Amino acid sequence: MSVAQTHSGERASARRLRLRRWGQHGGLLIGGALLACAIVMALCAPLLAPADPYLQELGARLKPPVWAEGGSWANPLGTDQLGRDYLSRLIYGSRISLLIGLGTVAIGGAIGITLGLLAGFFGGRVDMVISFIVTARLAMPVMLVALAVVGLVGSSLTVVILVLGLLLWDQFAIVTRTAVRQIRDLDYIAAARAVGSSTPSIILREALPNVTGPILVVVTLEMAHAILLEAALSFLGLGVQPPLPSWGLMIAEGRDYIFFTPWVIAIPGAALFLLVLGINLFGDGVRDVTAPGGR
Repeated sequence: MSVAQTHSGERASARRLRLRRWGQHGGLLIGGALLACAIVMALCAPLLAPADPYLQELGARLKPPVWAEGGSWANPLGTDQLGRDYLSRLIYGSRISLLIGLGTVAIGGAIGITLGLLAGFFGGRVDMVISFIVTARLAMPVMLVALAVVGLVGSSLTVVILVLGLLLWDQFAIVTRTAVRQIRDLDYIAAARAVGSSTPSIILREALPNVTGPILVVVTLEMAHAILLEAALSFLGLGVQPPLPSWGLMIAEGRDYIFFTPWVIAIPGAALFLLVLGINLFGDGVRDVTAPGGR
């Protein structure tokens, strides 16, 4: 057997082992299924929603869900205080939550990964300056700063995404810096320097691709964190504004009716719980199957 055939067989074996790890991790599969359901629901909202989520019918206010007495299949999850179909608002609300999570991760990741790459690769004074910036950011409580900024600037979907993105970058920087420091003196980095590759090329083509595993875990965790923060801001009236169907806003709008129609809070609360649970399970699973030895 030739050397090329031997290497090909080893790569195929490693690939099968990797696929087996992914397929045998229960948390990863459950989290992936929950996350996939949320993504499909968001992408196919116009096809799945049985009614217009903004259409008000005051004569059909607070209709119970289909499993409760007086419920009907015309509104499977009932209606809210303005007679809007709750299932439709729940489906469209998945778009808001995922948009908040992805937008925040995109902004925070771009800032944090850039700083982490620079700090980990160069070290020295660059590392000291960036570490000071990260420490200053960690000294600021995210929720209080977000409340203050949104209260001053005004609340909207765009403002919430920008504020959270500019606050939730520190974990990206810390994890990226640590991962890059572990690989910056390895042979393939030295080989890239020896052949005359530029520093930006080494960082982007050699260092960054080899730290994507830890970064992907941070992406899932910070995405869940951003979704919960948006729900908290919306509950306090400083997040997404009506009539957008945010799950946090749906919980806030239903709190006055909790003793008489508790499902108006239980349904969006359960949806928020399942989405965050799915994202966290998926992130933990990715961490486990990509770790050396598949912990």
